[in-house]
Parts: sequence; structure tokens; C-alpha cells
Amino acid sequence: DLDGFKPVNDRLGHDAGDRLLVIAAQRLTRALRPQDCVARLGGDEFVILMPGLSSNNECKHGLNQVMQSIAAPYQIGNHRVSVTASIGYTLYPSDDADADTLMRHADQAMYAAKQGGRNRFHEFDATQERQSRQLREQILELRDALAQGQFVLYLQPKVDMHLGTVVGAEALARWKHPDKGVLSPAAFMPLLEGTEIEVAFGAWVVDAGLRLVKMLMEHQFHLPISLNISAPHLQQPGFADWMAQKLADHPQVPPALVEIEITETAALYHVDHVANTLKVLQNIGLGTSLDDFGTGYSSLTYLRRLPLSTLKIDQSFVHGMMNDAGDLAIVQGVIGLARSFGYRIIAEGVETADQGQMLLQLGCHMAQGYHFARPMPVEDFIPWVKNWQAPALANRPHTG
Repeated sequence: DLDGFKPVNDRLGHDAGDRLLVIAAQRLTRALRPQDCVARLGGDEFVILMPGLSSNNECKHGLNQVMQSIAAPYQIGNHRVSVTASIGYTLYPSDDADADTLMRHADQAMYAAKQGGRNRFHEFDATQERQSRQLREQILELRDALAQGQFVLYLQPKVDMHLGTVVGAEALARWKHPDKGVLSPAAFMPLLEGTEIEVAFGAWVVDAGLRLVKMLMEHQFHLPISLNISAPHLQQPGFADWMAQKLADHPQVPPALVEIEITETAALYHVDHVANTLKVLQNIGLGTSLDDFGTGYSSLTYLRRLPLSTLKIDQSFVHGMMNDAGDLAIVQGVIGLARSFGYRIIAEGVETADQGQMLLQLGCHMAQGYHFARPMPVEDFIPWVKNWQAPALANRPHTG
């Protein structure tokens, strides 16, 4: 299956998509042995039959060739685009099944490759089949939960550690599961990634988030709220127009009190398209933020090409900087880059006063994390903001 094909097809049109498929098929044929068979199942899915393999390693070698050939850039008219391949495979006779079942097993393994991060191959096994079945059941449960209104948004405050003030909040989804209680995003967001529910969930986040901003304004809190939007959702055709319409549906909400926080940055396949979308969002008046900066291989590319207002330092570096010189250097580097580009910088996952003080010394004033407050329902957030007193570190003079 071709990762990133749909955005190309949607953005450049079906003729461009068809041309990409033709080139991909030609590359597949060249990458494989003469005796191998390649066929297109439909859409952006291909199937390969590789007879007479001497070992699993020989199969893996062939699949590596396929992945490399697919991943090379494509010139489609005046556009240069990239896609990758998620491959599932099974080996006969170790997987002793009929042809239809072998195809189904390879398809399940392909789905596992996508869930594992795309641009990889994955071998089918019986355990994986059980897990895939369980995954499909969980996705159906998520769809029902969304339809039944079982999700809510909690708010985690963002604070200025130097001034000791609350400067905003991040809206974080929680699942009020009827049997398991309140579940954090770690329990369900990985299940959503790459599924058709992901965009619908993002739409719910925006609607619920705008209602939260309005509610806070009614309590005299004019605080910017950041809403997590996945990269696949952001890359949907017409996202900026859709977002503008959402704001028009909530005329009481100033765009300046809404920030779009991009998650899943590894899935940003079309940086130029995303850059144009973010420019439109900024022109509307929205803030734009890049989540978990520093963790992705393309982070510097994003920083150079995407119009942003805020960078967020990933919590893994915040946790590690106290004892790891490499993590400390990354935090220093991100803060320096943010200054150079004129972006605000905020650190995630601050859990101790020492971490907060270190960030202040490095020149990062804004933070969020358990040291200040855990995510909480809006009915708790409102009195929390009224009664909040900054920890001692926030009153120390800035020495960075």
C-alpha cells in the first residue's frame, strides 16, 4: 500500500494520481526478479507473488528493494512528490493456507506495518492475526464512543514560570469509558492513527475546543487554547476553509484564542501544502504550534519551511536534560532556534522544580506539566486558575 498517495490524488487530481500509480508499478517490476508477479488490486494497493524463495532473508532483501524504489521522489508534471510503501507479507508453506487466506494474512500484516509507522514491511504471524482482530474491534468501539459522546476535553494549564502567570492551556482528549473509567490519549490515540476515524475525531476536537474557549470567556478567562490536530487531518484538502467555517460557526470566539497544534509530524508528507495551509490559518488569526519538536528526523526542515508561532520541546528531552548532556544540548539548541526564528517556546512535561529552574536559566519561560497541574475538566480548571499560586521557582529572577 502506498503511504501518502491519497493526499497527492486529492491535491493534484486523479490524472496525477493515475500517473503516480503507473510509475510506481514500473518501479515495482524493475525492483523484482523476472519470475516475480506484480498486480494492482485497486486504489493504491499492489500484490506481489515471489515464487521459489530460498529463505526469509531473500524475501526481505527483495522487499527492501521494493521500498527503496517506491520511496524515490516522483516528478508528476511540475510537481515533485514523495510516497512510501507499507508492506505486509506471508510465507508459504510456513503459513499453510489457501490463496484467499494468504492474501488476507498479507493484508493484515500490511495494516500492522502502517500501524508501526509506515514505510516498512511486516511479516504475518498467528499472534498478529489475533491482535489485528482485536484492533479492528477496538476501532469499532472507538467509532461508537465518538458517536455516543463518550469523549471530553480536559485542559492542562500553560504557565509563564518567570512571571508566575497562567498564559493558556492545551486541550487534551479523555475517553469516559463506560467500563474502564477515564482513559488518557495513550489508550486510544494510537488506535486512531491511519484510520478513517482520525479526521472525524479531529473535527470533534475542534468543535469541543471552540465550545470550551467560549465557556472560558463567559467566566472572564481570555486564555489561548491549543487544539491537537493530526498531520493527516491538517493535510486534508480544504482544511483551512473548513477551519474558517468552524470559527464562523462560533462568532463569539476570537481566532487569537485558538492555536492549532500539529501532532504526528512524521506523517507530514507534503510540506509545501501544509505551509500554505498554515499561512491561511495564521492570516485568519489562529496560532500555529509544532508539537514534540526535536523528535522527528525532518524537524529542521519543518522549522525552515512551516509558518509557526510556537515550538514545543518534547517532554523526553525535558526529563533527560538534568542527567544527559545530549538532551541538554538539544534543549539549548531548540531554544536558540526558536529565538532565531522569532517563535515562542514552551516545554512539555515539566515535573520538578529543578527542571523548571533549568529551563528558566536556559531562557525558556513557558512550560506545562505535572509540576504545575495535571490535565483537568473545565469545571475544575476555572477555579484552579482563580486560585493558582506560582511555585517558588516562578518568582526567582530570570538568570538565562
